[in-house]
Amino acid sequence: MPGDASFGGPVGGDGPARRALILVENLSVPFDRRVWQECTTLRDAGWTVDVICPLGGKRDTEREAVIDGVRIHRYPLHAATGGPAGYLREYGSALWHTARLARKVGPVDVVHACNPPDLLFLPALWLKRRGARFVFDQHDLVPELYLSRFDRGEDLLYRAVCALERLTYRAADIVLATNESYREVALRRGGKRPEDVFVVRSAPDTDRFQPVPPEPELKRGKPHLLCYLGVMGPQDGVDYALRSLAKLRDEFGRTDWHAVFVGGGDTFDAMVELSGRLGLSEQVQFTGRVPDADLARYLSTADVCLSPDPRNPLNDVSTMNKVLEYMVMGRPMVSFDLREARVSAGDAAVYAPADDESGFAGLIAQLLDDPEKRARMGKLGQERVNGPLSWRNSQRALLAAYAAACGDRAPVAAGSRNRAGRRPLR
Repeated sequence: MPGDASFGGPVGGDGPARRALILVENLSVPFDRRVWQECTTLRDAGWTVDVICPLGGKRDTEREAVIDGVRIHRYPLHAATGGPAGYLREYGSALWHTARLARKVGPVDVVHACNPPDLLFLPALWLKRRGARFVFDQHDLVPELYLSRFDRGEDLLYRAVCALERLTYRAADIVLATNESYREVALRRGGKRPEDVFVVRSAPDTDRFQPVPPEPELKRGKPHLLCYLGVMGPQDGVDYALRSLAKLRDEFGRTDWHAVFVGGGDTFDAMVELSGRLGLSEQVQFTGRVPDADLARYLSTADVCLSPDPRNPLNDVSTMNKVLEYMVMGRPMVSFDLREARVSAGDAAVYAPADDESGFAGLIAQLLDDPEKRARMGKLGQERVNGPLSWRNSQRALLAAYAAACGDRAPVAAGSRNRAGRRPLR
């Protein structure tokens, strides 16, 4: 795809390269793998790419960096604590820093805002008034996230996040949806035209993330290793996984396993405490976040992986990154029966009735007793993630979305302004 002018301008051509500015608030870059894949795809297609994002904690700690040709501008941000007031402080600070750094970047052809939150349309509108096109990359359905995370019902804050989503849709020229369920929402709730909504699925980098030889010592002397990978937040179901493991022990008499939970999040400490209350401390290990090399070791050794997301308004229609990462490593998994889980995993997973912890435990036991089925499921998962769910397909969709956003307008020339201070629309 490099050098294909129809996807954003020639590489090393006579005219200026098109310029994209990507805005992210909830993760640093390149730690945000989806955003980083988008950055490198655009770069390879001839775009000049800038990113504005928060500083990371243990990584991505430089205020400014150029990594593989992508310039990243980072700002300090304290994650919200203490309820709605904490979120107001976090988001207010993020918007101020984003606007400040966007002025530093200067004119761009496309501003590409990744949610959550649905507030980045505000700096995007400022850039639109200067001639940029706005691509909204909808990573989460924030109204559904609010309902699933806070259990407050459709209160005033819920109505506020719905209003912000509507304003974001209205401002966006193009919407990127992570799956067909999200695309349906953009069409139905967002009122977008079908030709303006593109499905750009998240996918693991199969060149970087590959199986390695298993390490039996990771099983801590047990015949089997179970693995959970992912964020540990209120809506992520780690508590369901732990209660299922307690039932695997108590109802099915199975103690022939060791479990590793990889990842961090708001409920990490609470999940460690719950594991202790359930009497699982000797069999369940919490690693926190680990480097990719260690993650590959755990997944390559795992016999069964866990996808315990409960059914709620968000999870039922969301694509879980951990499901795709289990698949690329050839691991079979147990999942609750969610709409998009079936779309992603297909026969690479077995499905318990939603939120049925005994059913979840029973399926783990069945897979532990059937190594041939585990091998078949793992192979099917690898075939899916290297075929229809591969990043190659998402690259094509992303570049088509950018081509649709730009139409036949010429790339911006730095400093080009009309007398009103705006770059002319082309």
